[in-house]
Amino acid sequence: MTKQTAVVTGAEGFIGSHLVKFLQSKGWKVVGSYLQHGRGAFPKLPNLQFVQCDLRNGQRVTQLISRYQPTHIFHLGAQSLPTASWADPVTTFESNVMGSLYLLEAARHSKRRPIIVSACSSAEYGNVPESAIPVKEEQQLKPLHPYGISKVCLDLLAREYFLDYGLATVNIRLFNTTGPGKTSDAPSDFVRQLVQIKKGLQSPIIEVGNLQPRRAFLDVSDTVRGFYLAAMKGQRGESYNLCAARTYRIQEVLQTAIRLSGVKAEIRPVARLMRPSDEKIIFGSTRKIRKDTGWRPLNSVEQTLQSMLAYWHAVL
Repeated sequence: MTKQTAVVTGAEGFIGSHLVKFLQSKGWKVVGSYLQHGRGAFPKLPNLQFVQCDLRNGQRVTQLISRYQPTHIFHLGAQSLPTASWADPVTTFESNVMGSLYLLEAARHSKRRPIIVSACSSAEYGNVPESAIPVKEEQQLKPLHPYGISKVCLDLLAREYFLDYGLATVNIRLFNTTGPGKTSDAPSDFVRQLVQIKKGLQSPIIEVGNLQPRRAFLDVSDTVRGFYLAAMKGQRGESYNLCAARTYRIQEVLQTAIRLSGVKAEIRPVARLMRPSDEKIIFGSTRKIRKDTGWRPLNSVEQTLQSMLAYWHAVL
């Protein structure tokens, strides 16, 4: 049997860094491509190497795929912040749309046709009426910002390359994902502040934004397993939601984190953390990916928060 070789774009990112280690642990040869180094050094593990590749450079992307001839491509490289996409939509489209197009073209002309699993986004749906929640894959795509639009482009491009050229593409529409190493979401902000309080690095006050929205936070280990199962068993040319099994009010997540940390703190809402608008609930149906691949989330919110507490204890 041919040894599985995966190229993972965005290997320096939160999910990408977890995915390369997951695949390597399964005995795959893994090539992690990155735009620039993250905060820490890349892990040194057998059958795992890292190469710099700016996806906006079509020639470099072609060289990467031609050199390593992967059996699988996990495409996570992107400009992934909605706020940054409003500030600089051109760079967002160059990275997310043209970068993806260069990758699909390189795969189309490769001697070994790889399976391509792309990280798309729940942001493709935009505002969904409460009557349509949990949102299904058939929901109309009405993104609200350039980032969401760029992910619709990737979603449709990957499907077109399946239909027109027979490329084995699968799209994952990611919902809220968190875990050790995540920054700039509510659970990681809460946990980081709790650890700082415990270590005497800040006063016992936790600054928060709106605690009323409901979110389904998926553990990153369940996320990377979803990507893997989509590659192994997903229907080619299809898109799948990847989301936790239930929602929690943000306030419930905070209270659980406080309980697990054993820290006593004042909860203080601050204006700078309040968004102009917040979806009341973001929740996706995962019936399709469960049916086609057998995937299901295994980690509870408590387990995820415990692993995040351990992470921040180690790095702060």
